[in-house]
Amino acid sequence: MSKQPSLFGGASIIAGVCVGAGMLALPTAGAGAWTIWTIFAMLLTMITMTLSGWLLLDVYKSYPLRVSFNTVTKDLLGSVVNVINNIAVYFVGGILLYAYTTVSGGIFSGLTQNYVDFGANSAAIWSVIIVGLFSFIVWHSTRFVDRVSVLLIVFMAITFILSIWGLVTNINLSTLFDTQKMAESDYAKYTLAVLPVALTSFGYHHSVSSMRDYYGEERKAKWAIAGGTTIALLLYLLWIISIFGVLPRSQFGPLIANDNVATLLNAVSAVVETPYISQAINAFTIAAILSSFVGVGLGTFDFLSDFFKFDNSKVGRTKAWAVTFLPPLAFSLVSPEGFGLAIGYAGAVATIWTCIIPAALAFKAKKSNIAAISLILIFGICTAVFHFLAMQGKIPLFKG
Repeated sequence: MSKQPSLFGGASIIAGVCVGAGMLALPTAGAGAWTIWTIFAMLLTMITMTLSGWLLLDVYKSYPLRVSFNTVTKDLLGSVVNVINNIAVYFVGGILLYAYTTVSGGIFSGLTQNYVDFGANSAAIWSVIIVGLFSFIVWHSTRFVDRVSVLLIVFMAITFILSIWGLVTNINLSTLFDTQKMAESDYAKYTLAVLPVALTSFGYHHSVSSMRDYYGEERKAKWAIAGGTTIALLLYLLWIISIFGVLPRSQFGPLIANDNVATLLNAVSAVVETPYISQAINAFTIAAILSSFVGVGLGTFDFLSDFFKFDNSKVGRTKAWAVTFLPPLAFSLVSPEGFGLAIGYAGAVATIWTCIIPAALAFKAKKSNIAAISLILIFGICTAVFHFLAMQGKIPLFKG
């Protein structure tokens, strides 16, 4: 009798999918709303995203274990809606893999330049190496992803504690709550712009079918999802409090303008002025990105396997590997910029398959109550609208 997968392993996969994009993009996205309102936005998003994942699990109960969005959406909502949903799922999975590939290549290039210098193409070469190594984990099996995700989560926890310890000891409560400008600032109006990035920070839904297939049942998959989103929320809150406690709100202007992960890390390292803390932050960032890479990669891999009807043989998995990882890598090599912009677009489009489609599927299949379905649907529509209004400058945007 095979050993039953642990809940912590599944929760680690979900947390790994979530933590990465949000951890790096949230400080600049939440700079306008600042501490209290950013925490509120994160808590609201976490609850809503957990519920929408549970809706999907309820709908999947009537289908085979390896089924994904493609089959279920086509069956319940029709071919036209299914095409829209498929495009949205692949767009978000692809754009996140593109962002992780690009950022990880740049970080490894910077960290290793004194030891291994590939010249002008160093970041691109490191991107290829990282994709080759970590996409193999996804190609191998979900069990392998589980093991690696647990290791990365443990490593993230260690480096996160070291990073947070260095930041927490430097927290200034006046900076954390922006007390000097509190009377003249309206933080709440900037919360609308936080929601698309917050939604992306909990966008694990392409991994729901993977969790169900992994455990062979819905009950354990449900609690693995709840555990994963809770771990992610706690990490996000600690990170936000630590960053906002050491970097004054007035200093976020250049960080927002540059839209660059390295700029944020350099700014934090400059405030702490302790070499080991700077190294811990870099190590944590790498672990967060790589855990998200394998987590998002697994969800997209399983989705495309279902979409193209690839079997679970080595040849079938190799085909799924190619369509999952090669297009994002190609875009990363051609246009290695725009991490924050990519995350924002991902958040807007992800509302389709994290909120709107799960709510529509649950309504059609008569799963869950109308209140939960309505909450998730309204949240998703509003988040997408807020993003596109922000692009047109129609809602308040903080620029420092």
